[in-house]
Amino acid sequence: MKIREILNRTDHRPWAVPNESWKFSQEWNHSIFLHWQVELSELQKFVPKELEIDLFEGKPWVSIVAFTMEKIRPKNLPAFPPISNFDEINLRTYIKSNNKTGVYFLSIEGGTRLSCTIAKGMSELPYRYSKMKRTENKFTSSNPVLNDEFQIEFQIGKEVTQKTDLDKWLTERYALFQDSEKSINEFEIHHLEWPIHKVDLKKIKVNYPRFKNLITTKPHKTQYSNGVKVIAWGKKKRSRTETKK
Repeated sequence: MKIREILNRTDHRPWAVPNESWKFSQEWNHSIFLHWQVELSELQKFVPKELEIDLFEGKPWVSIVAFTMEKIRPKNLPAFPPISNFDEINLRTYIKSNNKTGVYFLSIEGGTRLSCTIAKGMSELPYRYSKMKRTENKFTSSNPVLNDEFQIEFQIGKEVTQKTDLDKWLTERYALFQDSEKSINEFEIHHLEWPIHKVDLKKIKVNYPRFKNLITTKPHKTQYSNGVKVIAWGKKKRSRTETKK
């Protein structure tokens, strides 16, 4: 589907797409979502005070999303596969800011070192390199510097034709908020609604020592998606109330 067609389909969005011209396009493909309900007091340790943690029925959630980034490119330039295609794992939570609901990344790993360097430099998102490998039904990652380890084996199930409110709350997010040293950065995105399948986890090992008090059990909810084509706008900055340490 062409970008113009995607931009014309907005009924599923909670607010209108930005008026200004978009800056990047990309695809988030073969995505596995692992979701945990967590304690608010523990999550608050990782989220800047300028951002309000979003709650579903009074409870916060964190998610690990493992997927393959493909065809990421600036507007008017072609994708360059050695840089634009790579596996990614992000650990995120859900927040509210500037009258919008969005996500906040606690961690982002990429499987290509150069891609991580470029993405971090351009976006100020907390990209870092980890060694990754994926096959049709397996996804692994390791980072010996931080002792992070991620291993899953899974089987994709039937398509979810009737999504729950929680299904949509966890996936339909059209803004990203991230903190840098002196600012809170806002990114707007647009895509069609995520197509969701059930997924059966055959094996899972998740070890992120920094977040050991958040991810303490097997996921409370899992999802799989073939993916979405994504349009992104430029970064907007606003000053922090206190400098990041």
